[in-house]
Amino acid sequence: MANVTFKGNAVTLLGNEVKVGDKAPNFSVLANDLTPVTLGNTKGQVRLITTVPSLDTGVCDAETRRFNEEANSLGDVKILTISVDLPFAQKRWCGAAGIEKVQTLSDHRDLSFGEAYGVTIQELRLLTRAVFVVDSSDTVTYVEYVSEATNHPNYEAALEAARNAK
Repeated sequence: MANVTFKGNAVTLLGNEVKVGDKAPNFSVLANDLTPVTLGNTKGQVRLITTVPSLDTGVCDAETRRFNEEANSLGDVKILTISVDLPFAQKRWCGAAGIEKVQTLSDHRDLSFGEAYGVTIQELRLLTRAVFVVDSSDTVTYVEYVSEATNHPNYEAALEAARNAK
């Protein structure tokens, strides 16, 4: 598994580490209106999937805003940001932040995404910061488990991977 720290302290990630070339694992999370969302909901599309500990923190806020701003440069890429924040809180945050091109999804109920992609922090019941690009045939083409969960991901590498995915 990826070695990750949270505020300098080593944490345990639960689930399966995903690697480039893997078939993207399925998951079930909740949209802001409480409808279930799975990998199949975006079948046939390139997906840029980010996981963040909480939208209400500085780095997570900045990251989600950055991907929202970059969305137009990605064409038809679907951008999903997943956290364990409640769907109601995500909806409120998106409204206040003007987020319209990133779909925020909640993994609070089952940690389905967290365990399928190996991003659940056991000690905190939060998701660590990670970025995945999944191509239109459901193959993982890019993975970054950010080594310190409070740091920013490599935006340029993730955006480039999303642009190059088919």
